[in-house]
Amino acid sequence: MIVVTGGTKGIGKAIVEKFASMGFTVVTCSRTKSQLVTINSEIENKYRTNLHYLEVDLSEKRDIEMFVNFIRSLDEPVEALINNAGFYIGGQLHSEDEGILEEMMKTNVYSAYYLTRGLVEDMIKHKSGHIFNICSVASTKIFPNGGSYSVSKFALYGMTKLFREELKEYNVKVTAILPGATFTSSWDENEIDPDRIIKPTDVADAIFAAFSLSPNAVVEEMVIRPQLGDL
Repeated sequence: MIVVTGGTKGIGKAIVEKFASMGFTVVTCSRTKSQLVTINSEIENKYRTNLHYLEVDLSEKRDIEMFVNFIRSLDEPVEALINNAGFYIGGQLHSEDEGILEEMMKTNVYSAYYLTRGLVEDMIKHKSGHIFNICSVASTKIFPNGGSYSVSKFALYGMTKLFREELKEYNVKVTAILPGATFTSSWDENEIDPDRIIKPTDVADAIFAAFSLSPNAVVEEMVIRPQLGDL
């Protein structure tokens, strides 16, 4: 069973579709029920595989606990957890709106922290599983107007490296995915040529390739940039 957070659009949706197309049972979540209903219909009709979903807000710890309990109720081992949920608001640390840092950290970092902790015990017990955290090239490089988004992605990247060290002895793999500019809803208000930046399916294909390696190998981190480089 594959767990993908924020699986109704962008990179998350591409990941859901990739694993569903390969016959995996997929579990996802979103804050918007109508989007969940739509993707459920699309996936089950197109791939004839199960898509389980729950409407939750992963910036809220109580909702994360609900999602963990929902996943456990399905009574299947989690083969991969892809922590994809997150959002972007540009700005500068010294002048961005009050509360932006807290909201970024809750959604972009704490959701992955608590969800991983909620599911990793069973992975350790079975000595298998693969955790992917969708970081960003902004996890290691400062961009103009990165603001609290960059802070949160640096934190997620550091957390991913810690989980990698802690879980290797239990045969649980951990991978940091660092995409550059990717054609998602974040670019809706920008007149950007879709061919200039990464396609969400490219990220999904890369994750599936890393997931498909033998138990003897792990991709610790993967940087994916547009062919012509960062914008």
